[in-house]
Amino acid sequence: MTDILFGQSYYLRFDPKLWEAMQPYPPLGTLYAAATMRERGYDVALFDAMLAQSTQEWTLALQRERPRYAVLFEDSFNYLSKMSLLRMREAAFEMIDAAKAQGCVVIACGSDMTDHADSYLSRGADYVLLGEGEETLGELIDHLEGRSTLALADIRSLAYRDATGSVLRTYARPVIANLDTLSFPAWDLVDREKYRRIWIDRHGYYSMNLVTTRGCPFHCNWCAKPIWGQRYHVRSPRNVVEEMLWIKREFNPDSIWFMDDIMGIQDRWIEEFADLLDAARLRIPFKSLNRVDLLLRGNTIPALARAGAQIVWVGAESGSQKILDAMDKGTRVEQIYEATRQLHARGVKVAFFLQFGYPGETRDDIELTLKMVRDLMPDDIGISVSYPLPGTKFYENVKHELGERVNWLDSADLAMLYQGPYRTEFYRQLHTVVHKDYRSRKTWRELQTLVRNPANLRPAHLKKTAAMIYHRLTLPRARAELDALAALPHEPTRLPNVEVY
Repeated sequence: MTDILFGQSYYLRFDPKLWEAMQPYPPLGTLYAAATMRERGYDVALFDAMLAQSTQEWTLALQRERPRYAVLFEDSFNYLSKMSLLRMREAAFEMIDAAKAQGCVVIACGSDMTDHADSYLSRGADYVLLGEGEETLGELIDHLEGRSTLALADIRSLAYRDATGSVLRTYARPVIANLDTLSFPAWDLVDREKYRRIWIDRHGYYSMNLVTTRGCPFHCNWCAKPIWGQRYHVRSPRNVVEEMLWIKREFNPDSIWFMDDIMGIQDRWIEEFADLLDAARLRIPFKSLNRVDLLLRGNTIPALARAGAQIVWVGAESGSQKILDAMDKGTRVEQIYEATRQLHARGVKVAFFLQFGYPGETRDDIELTLKMVRDLMPDDIGISVSYPLPGTKFYENVKHELGERVNWLDSADLAMLYQGPYRTEFYRQLHTVVHKDYRSRKTWRELQTLVRNPANLRPAHLKKTAAMIYHRLTLPRARAELDALAALPHEPTRLPNVEVY
């Protein structure tokens, strides 16, 4: 018998868009929790839903491991877990049912669990960990195992039902401040060769995931922060480099994705990081998420390039300053332009997260965003629409307009869950228009470069050229459909004390 079987409910198979992209990463947050409990002397096992075909595989894992405790510990570093997608919530409920049928004590932790603890307890979870989770989980299982005299009510950040059936929530726990004290994630529990084969077969290289921080101190008013709130803590550069050396020695990945909400918030952190990598003669190309204003500090961009940054994703969100200000983003459009230019000048790729549908956004604002993309031609883009999640100012402003459905089914949903500037159909068509225009322009630029270097031409470029021609030919009709959808009757949100242009 295993003491604890860890699992999580993000199944890549249930997210068609990302299943097609097939860039899977193990659940890092779950691996941290498993390492923590192993340190406390418990025997742990992992069910990795990321590559599973169905929740039936969780049932088989329960039968194989026969754990006393089934812990659904969501990966809070995965932004899709933070979005609380409906299909993943359904999967979590199915997993709770299966664990209870096996007689397990069921413990749940994650963004959706923190926001909707009552729902998970009603479904059958015995305990819900509110927020970060590792320390609360350790104290809870020590209590249940009789290893601790700490009373249940004195375990912080815990939700459970008392003898009368009422839901009790204990006082909040401070988050872990010294991240260097945490053990490295329990990578030995992961089928690493399965991940490696997928990456090599689909992309020609193998990528692994790390984090250098927890939380984010900025105040974007649509960003949900149920796990760390406004608190932010960072590992020392030396601790991160030690983990990278260990990963290089043990697994030898070709690339790393730093999953931080924002990497390198502290002044000079990236510079010290680059210095230590130079001293260790270690260079693993990486992808990271950064803010444009922070990138423009001092030597941050040169240090990123020196450290091995291959591509930097930034939350550009909008090319309209009016919208950025309404979001409390704290950045300026000209900073997006300048950071992009400087990164490209250093040989670092740039990718934009774009967000449409924020209250007050007009077609003119949308066109400014499209112009920004055409002007800067980032190396990749990701498109979303404004998504109201509990605990945000944005949610509070629009919650009176939410219907029964308040979450997307999967990451490609793009449903306008509140009475946004335009209908859901408009934003789904806008997604099509933006991608047709962007992909065709990107391919055209690539082909122009190849004309000057014909030796680099490959058969794959014929497929890209055909796609480019198709997108350019169909773009006028796609734009016409977008215009027609924009003209449909629709009453947009008007927020209190917000001027809508």
